[in-house]
Amino acid sequence: MAETGLTTGDFTEAQEPYRLFASWLEEATGSEINDPNALALATVDTDGMPNVRMVLLKGFDERGFVFYTNFESQKGREILGSMKAAMCFHWKSLRRQVRVRGPVEQVSDAEADEYYASRPRGSRIGAWASKQSRPLEGRFALEKAVAEYTAKHAVGEIPRPEHWSGFRILPQSIEFWHDRPFRLHDRVVFNRSQDDWDKTRLYP
Repeated sequence: MAETGLTTGDFTEAQEPYRLFASWLEEATGSEINDPNALALATVDTDGMPNVRMVLLKGFDERGFVFYTNFESQKGREILGSMKAAMCFHWKSLRRQVRVRGPVEQVSDAEADEYYASRPRGSRIGAWASKQSRPLEGRFALEKAVAEYTAKHAVGEIPRPEHWSGFRILPQSIEFWHDRPFRLHDRVVFNRSQDDWDKTRLYP
């Protein structure tokens, strides 16, 4: 196992990042109290001012890391404006961190439809009712919108709003960090080189 950097080996010896990330996420799923797939997502606005917020990872493979949102929200508009983003996972129970950064692409309509259909019915209604990131005059206005869309879609399937879909970060770099005593941490970064990865060990 040492050559893979999985659970029982030295992660700094891993030769590619995706299996290593999968193993760390699997361990976090067993040790984190809430939302092991939670991540801090960083974007920038048109002035270059950064924003960060927590979202949930909804899928990953060798293409990249996927999350879903309202494209009319602040993060949706900022990503569509730059098509770049960064994310950071922090698993306190394991004393580990993973940072990912790179360009962004929209997921396919088929992918978005499949995930949207898997959500609870109330969450699908919420995607229609919430004008995400925009001013809300009061809680009643949101509850009224939820009631209106609930009545509108009382029976049958709830279609996915055109403004609601997913993004995939196509990582140019993936950095793994693990806490060690006296702040002498282990850090390894994988940088994409064409269709392969270059690995560099970093000072803590």
